Amino acid sequence: MSAPITTQDALIYIMVTMSAVDSTMTDRELAQIGNITRTLPIFDDFDEERLVRISRDCGAILSEDDGLDTVMLIVHDALPHHLYDTAYALAVEVAAADLHVEQEELRLLQILRDRLSLDKLTCAAIERGARARFRTIEH
Repeated sequence: MSAPITTQDALIYIMVTMSAVDSTMTDRELAQIGNITRTLPIFDDFDEERLVRISRDCGAILSEDDGLDTVMLIVHDALPHHLYDTAYALAVEVAAADLHVEQEELRLLQILRDRLSLDKLTCAAIERGARARFRTIEH
């Protein structure tokens, strides 16, 4: 088992896992992760130079047998309950970044909802907000 991680690390693990879950980490997803860590208040005191290392650490765990389960356990242990919806919102932001959500990403969102015991109404509101933010003129 890995050493404990910080709350900010756990949020980054969620975003990296969402980006990697469909086996393709797109430039838009990676840019969104960088944008989130630079702009959201939860990352105000975050040292951006740590982002690459944290991402690699998460990727290394994901590449192991049962890596997804391990990451979910690490994240669950590192996140305070009041940030569960924040973690879900960040996962949705990364999934929506490339304007197309893959089946694997939907499955990971379901796993997050279950592991973090998030209610359906909260998740629906987060997802609806992301659809509104990422909508294009054509649709």
